[in-house]
This record gives sequence, C-alpha cells and structure tokens, in this order.
Amino acid sequence: KHSFFHCRCLIPILRSPSRLFHGCNRLLTSRIISYYDSVNQCEKELPKYFNFASDVLDEWLQLEKDGRRPANPAFWWVNDEGEEVKWSFEELGFLSRKTANILSEACGLQRGDRVLAVLPRVPEWWLLSIACIRAGIVFIPGTSQLTAKDILYRLQASKAKCIITNDTLAPAVESILPDCQFLKAKLIVAKGNRDGWLNLRELFAVTSADHKCVKTRNEDPMLIYFTSGSTGSPKMVVQSHSSYGIGFATSSRYWMNLTPSDIMWNTSDTGWVKAAWSSIFAPWISGSCVFVHNMPQFKPTIIAETLSRYPITIFCTAPTAYRMLVQHDVSSYKFMTLKHCLSGGEPLNPEVMEKWKIQTGLDIYEGYGQTETVTICANMKGMKIKPGSLGKAVPPYNVRIIDDHGAVLPKGEEGNIAIQVQPSRPFCMFSEYLDNPEKTAACMTGNFYVTGDRGIMDEEGYVWFVGRSDDIINSAGYRIGPFEVESALIQHPAVSESAVVSSPDPIRGEVVKAFVVLAPAFASHDPEKLTRDLQQHVKKVTAPYKYPRKVEFVQSLPKTATGKIQRKVLRNKEWGKA
Repeated sequence: KHSFFHCRCLIPILRSPSRLFHGCNRLLTSRIISYYDSVNQCEKELPKYFNFASDVLDEWLQLEKDGRRPANPAFWWVNDEGEEVKWSFEELGFLSRKTANILSEACGLQRGDRVLAVLPRVPEWWLLSIACIRAGIVFIPGTSQLTAKDILYRLQASKAKCIITNDTLAPAVESILPDCQFLKAKLIVAKGNRDGWLNLRELFAVTSADHKCVKTRNEDPMLIYFTSGSTGSPKMVVQSHSSYGIGFATSSRYWMNLTPSDIMWNTSDTGWVKAAWSSIFAPWISGSCVFVHNMPQFKPTIIAETLSRYPITIFCTAPTAYRMLVQHDVSSYKFMTLKHCLSGGEPLNPEVMEKWKIQTGLDIYEGYGQTETVTICANMKGMKIKPGSLGKAVPPYNVRIIDDHGAVLPKGEEGNIAIQVQPSRPFCMFSEYLDNPEKTAACMTGNFYVTGDRGIMDEEGYVWFVGRSDDIINSAGYRIGPFEVESALIQHPAVSESAVVSSPDPIRGEVVKAFVVLAPAFASHDPEKLTRDLQQHVKKVTAPYKYPRKVEFVQSLPKTATGKIQRKVLRNKEWGKA
C-alpha cells in the first residue's frame, strides 16, 4: 500500500488508465487511507513529457473503441430550454483536435501563447480547454460576470494574444480594444457573425480534425487562474501540465470515488478553479462522464429536479448551495442513482451535513484545497467523517499546522495550515505567481507553503478549519474563528444564513459581530429579543467568549460569483473602509 502513493506507481496508472481500476483495485483497501509523515520525492519520478489530452483522454478513447469502457458518454450537457449535447471520448477527441487547429491556424496562435476564455457553461468551453492542452497553448478561464475593467486587467497582465467570449460580452471587449496591445485574435462563440471577430462555430465547418498533439514537458505551463488576495490586484497562478493533469489522480479515486461508470455533476462556474478540478481533470482521469447543466442562476428546485431526472451518481456543489437545498427540503425528491456527495470552496456547517443526511440518506464528503494546489485535505471514502472537519491530508501532501516562524505546532494547537515543500516540493503545486516573485516568495515560511488559512489538527490527523488569517477575530486577547460562531448560529431555527466578522470596540479592541439572514418564519419577530436569544444560544453551543456581542439582521449577505460569503466586505463596512 505504501508504493501506491509514490509517483512511480501513479504515472504508469495514468499512462494506462484501465489499470487504475483493473490492476489497482486489488491494492485499494480501507488500509490505504492512512497518511504518511514524510513527503514522497515525487518530482524525480515524473515523466519528462506529459500531456493530459494525449496521455489520458486519447487513452480512454482507445479503451472506448476496444469496448473496454462502459457505454457512458464522456460529456453530457443540458440546459433549461431542453437542448442536449452528448459526446463520447472519440467525439471529444475529434472536436477538440478541430478546435486546436482553429486556434493554431485561424487565430495564429503558437505553443506557449496565452488565451483568455470568458464563457458561461457552454460545450465549447470544454473543447477549448482541451484544444489548448493539445496545442500547448496556455488556457486562462474567466467568469462571464467579469466587467470590461476586469477583462482589460486580465488581458494586460497575462499578455494574452487571443480572447474568446460570446456575443453578450463582446461589446465589453470592444470597448477596451485600444488598450489591449498584446491581443492578436478575437474568437466568438455565437450563432451569428460579428464584425472583427472570428466565429468558432463557422470555422468548425471548414477546419480539419487532423492534428498532432504537441509534446509538452511536465513542467510546461498549462493553465493560469487569476485569484484574489487580501491586498492588491488578483494574482496569476500558473499550473503545469503535470500539476493538474496528474495531480488529481488520488482525489479522483479516493475523495470523489470516481470510476468509468460514473456520471459526475459539478455545479461550479467555468471561470473558477473548481471547474478544472471536478469538470475536467478528476472525472476524465477516471474515465467518468462530465455532466453539465447550464443554469443562468442557482435554483434549488432546478438542482433537485436535475438530480431526480438524470442518472447522476456523483454530485459536487458549494456549502452555500447545500444550505439552500436543505432549506428547500429535498426529502420529497427521489435521487435514484446518486451515491456520493462532495463539497468544497468554503467550510461546511455540521448542521447542513446532518440535514442533508436526514433528507437524502447520503453523507457529504468535504474537501479542501486552493487554486495553488490540488486537494489538500479531504474526507475520503471509507474514512470516519467528523462533521465540521476538512478530513485528513491527501497524498502526496504532508500537511502540518505551523506557527508564524515555520515551527510545527503540537496536535490540538491552532496555527497556519501549511504544506511541506522542503527538502522536496510536491509536483502537484502551482509553479509561481506569474511575474510576481515577491508574492511567490511571501507564501513560503521555512520549509512550508503557507495556505493563509488557520486551523487545528487533532490527535487522529483530522484538520479543522478556523478561518482565513485575515478573518480571525482577536477580542480582548481571545482568538475567535468566524466559522465556529457561524456553525453555532445556524443551529438556531431563526437563522437562515450568517456571516461573522470583527467589529471595533473601545474596550476589547474588537468584538464578534454577526450579520444574520432570518428564516421567513422569524422575519416579524422582535429583533431585540431575537438578538438575546441568539446570543444565549451561541453561549450554550460553544465557548461563551465566542458569542456575538453585536448582531445585525440583513436581507442578504454579500457573496462572490461562486456563492462564497464575502466577509471582507462586511468587515470593511464595520471598520469604515471603502
């Protein structure tokens, strides 16, 4: 079982995907879900060349041709208008090779050039992502909620030579063209023509599918994601062909529990890194079907109906979505094929996990990671779930809780969640923050990469999230994580949602303040009495010093496009910052 987590075992598995389930299933027992105290020296074991399209997707294509893969499609897309697209791995290969030729020929792009793709959940997004991998072009996804200013910043910072978008965002792009000195080509995904733009759908009709995949080195850049920090403009996170192309093998099988027979639905927007995790690399490493429902807005009824109507076996969505689903109450729906539920992106309240279990009979397996990494910690299949925990470290990461100087802290003590990167750096980590060596260096402390999250590791190796380093509340010397207060609040029937931040106080320096969205049944209740009730409730559920000394009832909470609560917005409001 020890050798499985060395890359010398993972690489041959990926070179021949069928072995992942025929050869390695014999190795996979519950004993494998034990974690090691040292990081395997994986970089020395990696192949010199690796390309996800040729080394993984084309291998599944051949297994499909040989009748050695279930009859599942590789890709299944639907929308609210009743349209449907299904592709086999053979069709995915054919169409992505055409797309690669379009990028190389019509757009004039070369290996190493960068492409910004700002598209909603349309099938072409998946073709473009794979086409870029085939052609050695660096793919830069962006959410379709970007403004003209956002797009300009990304084009200038990345020096992208091509932008790909739809007719909705094309006018925003055109408004900034005079300032886009690096841009050479504009490709539109639309039914009709637009002056000055190449049309992807029209080019399909006249472009050959004869394309030879570029031979990419394992360390060559494959993806760039813009990620926001607590200060400054978004940073550019570079992921290589091996970091994401190989790095999701372990979490694909053991956290997501994927096999070639599975159909996985991940609800993430295409602009966010979770789409790369769970709508490209993890499912296709395992030969699973990627299911997509192109929903303009998140609606619990649509989610529940989709899970009932389609044979989805693996479901992944954000904690906020699970909260909305359990409030909607999905117990009346029958999810006949659903067998495994996943969550990530923000902490999941134990109360939500419990309600989901009651309503569906299924556990939620929480995972934790960052744009800079693959899955850092997870509640793996077969592990005991500790509600509220992030689970245990996922190999090859050696996760530790450290102090601000890089010293490892004892079990049970709060500190910085970190990954050991010395003497050997795990291959499945970002290469750098592009053009920002200072920020790249700043996230390292001693022998560790520091995530920026605070946590605790218990005696069994489970990691417990406390909060972002900049979210921690220090009240009269007591350090308080917002998540534990929010988890206490949500157990009260009056609370639909909450966000906890620091608020200035002349005596304590800062105190806990809770912004609370009330459940409809409590909307007309006396706010002063409700405030006292909630304060007493938190004192009973958790340590009394953590209770919110201030409570404000609001209609909604500020959130990102992916549904994460923006505590920073509320904190800045409290402290009088613009």
